[in-house]
Amino acid sequence: MKQFFKYVLATIVGLLVFGIIVAIFGAMSIVGMVASGEATKNVSKNSVMVINMNSIVDEQSQPDIVSKLTGGGIETIGLDELLSAIKKAKTNDNIKGIYMEGGLIEMGLASAQEVRAALEDFRESGKWIVSYADVYSQGSYYLASVADKVIVNPKGMVDIHGIGSQPMFVKDLMKKFGIKMQVIKVGQYKSATEMFTEDKMSIANRQQVEAYIKGVWDNIVESISKSRDITPEALNLLADSVTAMMPTEALLSAKLVDTLAYADGVKGVIKQLLDIDEKKAINQVSLEEMRNVKGPRKDGEEIAVYYAFGDIVQEPATGINTGGHQIAAANVCKDIEKLAADDNVKAVVIRVNSPGGDAYASEQLWHAITELKAKKPVVVSMGDYAASGGYYMSCPASWIVAQPNTLTGSIGIFGMIPDASELVTQKLGVKFDEVKTNRNSIMGGGFARPLNAEETSMLQKEIERGYELFRQRVADGRGMTIEQVEEIAQGHVWLGQDAIDIKLVDQLGGLDDAVAKAAELAKLDKYYTNNYPAAPGIFDQILGSAKNGNALDEQVRATLGDLYEPYMMLKNINKRQMMQARLPFVLNLR
Repeated sequence: MKQFFKYVLATIVGLLVFGIIVAIFGAMSIVGMVASGEATKNVSKNSVMVINMNSIVDEQSQPDIVSKLTGGGIETIGLDELLSAIKKAKTNDNIKGIYMEGGLIEMGLASAQEVRAALEDFRESGKWIVSYADVYSQGSYYLASVADKVIVNPKGMVDIHGIGSQPMFVKDLMKKFGIKMQVIKVGQYKSATEMFTEDKMSIANRQQVEAYIKGVWDNIVESISKSRDITPEALNLLADSVTAMMPTEALLSAKLVDTLAYADGVKGVIKQLLDIDEKKAINQVSLEEMRNVKGPRKDGEEIAVYYAFGDIVQEPATGINTGGHQIAAANVCKDIEKLAADDNVKAVVIRVNSPGGDAYASEQLWHAITELKAKKPVVVSMGDYAASGGYYMSCPASWIVAQPNTLTGSIGIFGMIPDASELVTQKLGVKFDEVKTNRNSIMGGGFARPLNAEETSMLQKEIERGYELFRQRVADGRGMTIEQVEEIAQGHVWLGQDAIDIKLVDQLGGLDDAVAKAAELAKLDKYYTNNYPAAPGIFDQILGSAKNGNALDEQVRATLGDLYEPYMMLKNINKRQMMQARLPFVLNLR
């Protein structure tokens, strides 16, 4: 018996020692990875920067040590790091060109416009760009068309088909389960609720979506037309024919591509541009390595660039599969207060990329930005979306910059309350009774009954008050009358290029333009930027990934594709506040 306990004890001690050793080596590996990742990168002479276009482009880079350790997850590129890398490559004498590889990139419409402008600026510096793919999606071809040489696999494809919107309607599906959505809204164009109450688009919504996608498509066609020397009429004919179905020889004759070659043949093209021997290896610098390439020395005064992207909520979401990054007002307002109190920060650029969300949270963000503007200049740089709640938080800024393809406006409010009384009381057979002290003590009845007329009337008045407050905030921020705001409100969605004519934005451009304007307003001759909020540390990444299920969210996003946004809207519907200021749709350029 003694021998038995002795062996058991020895086994336990051995396991403990083994666990400690594994933990030490794991910690050493993490530290080593972080140290190597943070080491300054020296770029070899005659190098090429490589951009992998088989990626998802998000607004800001989010370091994820867990994905690196496990090798899991889908590669996500931060728009901020991509733009920074292109800018560094332009000024680095050792980098002679950019090689864009792959072709199924997923990114927003305004983000693509900003990246393409950066690539054009790179080319104008006298350096070259080469692009190759087996398959070019429409989004990746829009970026690749700026290149000096566009190469496709002899048996590959280029997909140009135009832009379409196919909204989903789930009213009849919910009805099968005995559930219906009770909607209270203001604004004839406020169409986010149509998904739950209609079986097709309203006339007003159809008009604004048609105007939106046509404006974006015209911008895409114009850019490709200039770069490839193809008339807009010819490009539209090609899109009508669906170029993905064409043989590559037809793509060549249509001037969509310059060369047909397999992947190994592209090396010869790049070596020729670098003027190196065929047997010599090509010096490559990845996007990740470009993070550690020295940029311009920080000199002068600080301009803070604060990234606010995702759905607007009051408190940060926790749990598995939360639906991606969020603008949690409780956290963001504290961050903004710190920037207001920091005397070293002379101006703030807030990068807004949001379709909106909770109306109350949007009001809190409006207040924090208003207080910030009272102390220093605030410039908003709009990304793919700065609409509804995203515009609510933007309107008090000193200056607003948007891309032509930015989706903005949508000044309107709605409320949605699910009515599951038929499911619970009739299909499931659950019975309810009531005891109350006042007439509306059990407002809405929960699962027992739908809203009655008096409750609906009270909620309608609450929504109308929220809309009136939204309009007032816009009028005050933009120097307009209530009547002027009402003419462009009613939930109407506007492209950035149209919003400038109706005073919703001040300037068309990207983040660099917004930073330059902030410097001008702060009267700074020399300045540098710092990004906020700071990237999470190693342990925060590990804990955050485990707590919020980031890797799972990436997998769901990749699996569902276009169905991801509707799925997340349905999944989280009970977690949202009743009063919402948000867009009904999200379009990616693929």
